[in-house]
Amino acid sequence: MIINVAGVLHGEDFGPEKRLSQIRPEVLKTVFEVNAFGPLIVAKHFSSFLRHDERSVFASLSARVGSISDNRLGGWYAYRGSKAAQNMFTKTLSIELGRLAPNAIVVGLHPGTVDTGLSKPFQGSVPRDKLFSTEQSVGHLLAVIDGLTAQDSGKVFAWDGSEIPP
Repeated sequence: MIINVAGVLHGEDFGPEKRLSQIRPEVLKTVFEVNAFGPLIVAKHFSSFLRHDERSVFASLSARVGSISDNRLGGWYAYRGSKAAQNMFTKTLSIELGRLAPNAIVVGLHPGTVDTGLSKPFQGSVPRDKLFSTEQSVGHLLAVIDGLTAQDSGKVFAWDGSEIPP
């Protein structure tokens, strides 16, 4: 099992864009490099460990906001776009890896809102029962992974096991 947990939403000199006028190419590049290209490069270098006849899993933290059909608020251009690209890479990888290892599972996982530095600036509107500790989040995600089958490969799942639409 390989789980990629790297991701970026904001940094010292940038945050999620609320308007088109806030788009900065250098921020787009940084966010896409980490959120979209990073998991794909990890898969490139480690997928050989998943190529066998037994069940194997490549999971990468994604986000509900990467769902194109679920976008009702707009904004967050770099983060949303990078997570949508990541989800497409996940689907594409699942097809290739599925040909080589039929029991391989490639998925994106939305951990919910976790009490980390990534979500800290945005926690004010999150209900207390929906703000997870890292331990809670890991428990939820491992339970989701445990329940996956090869037919789930290429999809994105939330912390509660529900499928997130593309």
